[in-house]
Amino acid sequence: MNSEEYQALAELFKIFGTPTRLQIMYTLYEGEKCVYDIAGELGMSQSAISHQLSILKQNRLVKNRREGKTIYYSLLDSHVVTIIEQGLDHIRE
Repeated sequence: MNSEEYQALAELFKIFGTPTRLQIMYTLYEGEKCVYDIAGELGMSQSAISHQLSILKQNRLVKNRREGKTIYYSLLDSHVVTIIEQGLDHIRE
């Protein structure tokens, strides 16, 4: 790996280093949801969820789609699912 790849990988792991973001991603692991639903499941404010989703989206871990006035979020792709699953496997061993 070159220095840019090391830096990018370190940044990726930083994003996974926040329990709130992990909770959001795990909630989205179950399927597509809007901010209102995520906030309700996690017992957090919609603004806090929106802020974290923005960070996750900027770092290409989640994607969104608009349906009317509602925006639905989901995990970007199978790579994100794999990272979560591998992390869980590792800590559970």
